[in-house]
Amino acid sequence: MIQVRVFSGEMAAREYAVRHFPFSIGRSAQADLRLEQAGIWDQHLELRYDREQGFSAATMPNALALINGASFQESALRTGDLIEIGALKIRFWLADTTQSNHNLREWLTWTGLGVITLAQIALIYRLIR
Repeated sequence: MIQVRVFSGEMAAREYAVRHFPFSIGRSAQADLRLEQAGIWDQHLELRYDREQGFSAATMPNALALINGASFQESALRTGDLIEIGALKIRFWLADTTQSNHNLREWLTWTGLGVITLAQIALIYRLIR
């Protein structure tokens, strides 16, 4: 999962999780991330994901955006890239990972090892007798 963090404007320090692609950014009510700052168009920017190409950003026709200070129409994105659209600065980042709970699996594994150990001890005891 990806996250974008707004660094300027009224929405500074807010983080948004990107869970599906393409992910649109703009003023429109249909935009996945709705931003109403100066210089942002209805459909300004789109974040995309392709298995072979990775993450990329594409501006809508005639919309202006910068990645790390360089203008682009379509560009690959890397973790930490700074995207500037209108008066806003947005940081593109990989989201924090969460560790899943494996308590049941761990308990079953240790229980299985204990049963196998007891079975081996019982087998050795039977063979010796």
